[in-house]
Amino acid sequence: MEEERIIVTNGPGGERTGNTYALDKVVLKAPANPTKIVCVGRNYVDHIKEMENDAENLPKEPGLFLKAPNALADPGESIPYPPFTKEFHYEGELAAVVGCVLKNVSEDEVLRCVLGYTIGIDLTARECQRNDLQWIRAKSADKFCPLGPWIETDLDPRDVGIRTVVSGRVAQDSRTSLMIFPVARILSYISSFMTLYPGDVVLTGTPSGVGPLQRGDEIAVTVEGVGTLVTRIS
Repeated sequence: MEEERIIVTNGPGGERTGNTYALDKVVLKAPANPTKIVCVGRNYVDHIKEMENDAENLPKEPGLFLKAPNALADPGESIPYPPFTKEFHYEGELAAVVGCVLKNVSEDEVLRCVLGYTIGIDLTARECQRNDLQWIRAKSADKFCPLGPWIETDLDPRDVGIRTVVSGRVAQDSRTSLMIFPVARILSYISSFMTLYPGDVVLTGTPSGVGPLQRGDEIAVTVEGVGTLVTRIS
């Protein structure tokens, strides 16, 4: 995207085809086609505290879980309130989109293999997270990962603001510099045991302020230098 025009390329990061469209004439889709969505839990101290976990003994390694590709939802999409939960929560996050194969890549080199950054909302059925054997239903149900609105390919992820507004109320307001594990550490760590492929998505953790959603709510997550991702609950 350049200003208000969409420039068509042969795939993410590919050569331009010469075709262009006005932004207001297209419908934006989730800007990735991942084989997997890897998520980091408990990556901000204030979030650890609000979830009543031990903030005195911080994790020594990133705590990871997966969302399945079926969880993707498009920017602006309306997400039905899931019938199997009464505790449907939001978590706004910076997301990295992988641009090349990553396997055993050092922290010093790994950001060169990031196509760019976007915004993810980690929707969670909280009581399912507590009660189920695994987090499949809690984290990977259909439409549980809105992503977008686009990939910003020119961003330094080390210190950008992240803010979540729920139906006009500021719910989260933090900066990525407060992460326990920065983006480079996260990606390098994942690549030490799991191959990441172009299009894979890594959600880097959420700050404090997570909370419940109701039907009719609108969630708007803004990441400085990227844009705003809006999702509605129906």
